[in-house]
Amino acid sequence: MTTKATLAILKILENLYPNPKTALKHNGPFQLLVATILSAQCTDERVNQITETLFPAFPTAHHLAAASFEEVAAHIRSAGLWRNKAQNLIKTAQILVEKHGGQVPNTREELEALPGVGRKTANVVLANAFGIPAIAVDTHVFRVANRLGLSSAATPQETERQLMEAIPKEKWIDAHHWLIRHGRALCKARSPLCDQCPLQEHCRYFQEKQTSSG
Repeated sequence: MTTKATLAILKILENLYPNPKTALKHNGPFQLLVATILSAQCTDERVNQITETLFPAFPTAHHLAAASFEEVAAHIRSAGLWRNKAQNLIKTAQILVEKHGGQVPNTREELEALPGVGRKTANVVLANAFGIPAIAVDTHVFRVANRLGLSSAATPQETERQLMEAIPKEKWIDAHHWLIRHGRALCKARSPLCDQCPLQEHCRYFQEKQTSSG
């Protein structure tokens, strides 16, 4: 895809989804880290319901580090993989207290060293908590980017690499949110609403579908 076409797509997405930001409700890096760990195989809506009681119960890393498995589990049982997440949250909080003074680190290496934190979670925290340019590739970003032709990759990490090459660095954070919101609103996994999409002329998936049906 040409740079001109990429910028045209980004401009349309920017107009469609102004003021992009994460849907995870949080106040500060610690809450965002916890919410993002919980969001694996769990909707943002469900996470926001969970953190309504979880955050007041454990407002800081020090509180969470001192919690028992049962205490944390009582708040997060409606999340997928809740047993692993409860263990990871407590261990992560303990590391934050022991190694980082209870604060969330702002480097990828330190974030990915925390239990339950992979590249996607690290990117979410870097971008949304610290404003450090990064593109977190979740299922929506992976699907939409490959359908549009912004990337052509078999893995999330390769999709991330290609998006970083195609998209200007100053737009990485916003583009991540635009692609997620487009995936939720129109470019759905099973039944994309192509007839309503203003990106038709730029979309590889739509053009291929038109060719195959015509």
